[in-house]
Amino acid sequence: MPVDPSLVGRRFPAPAPLTVTSERVGAFAAAVGHPGAAGDVVPPTFPIVLAFDAMQAFLDAEQVELHRIVHGEQRFAYVRPLVVGDELSATLTVTGVRQIGGADIIATASEITDATGAVVCTGKATLVHGGAA
Repeated sequence: MPVDPSLVGRRFPAPAPLTVTSERVGAFAAAVGHPGAAGDVVPPTFPIVLAFDAMQAFLDAEQVELHRIVHGEQRFAYVRPLVVGDELSATLTVTGVRQIGGADIIATASEITDATGAVVCTGKATLVHGGAA
């Protein structure tokens, strides 16, 4: 079933905030093979952890199956670097939906905020949804 274009503008918060810890940073760095990240150095792609939680909230709410999604593009724009001790939350907004060749192209923006509500970074992603087989 195609993704409804009326979703543009809807917001989907991640289920819970996440505290950046040295352990989480180390595990993430090891998982992605980031050799320079250790201890208190947060890799620039770490916000994907939060953005993915918000994306999963969107997929669950709209009953879109993750296995039908191809991650087409991802980028981050920073206001400030992430640091160990940050308590971060993410909210995904659907910024565009279009259909091309039977696939849905879904544009999203995930705003990552700290415990004060200040924006730390924004992640923009393009998702390609293959629809039902």
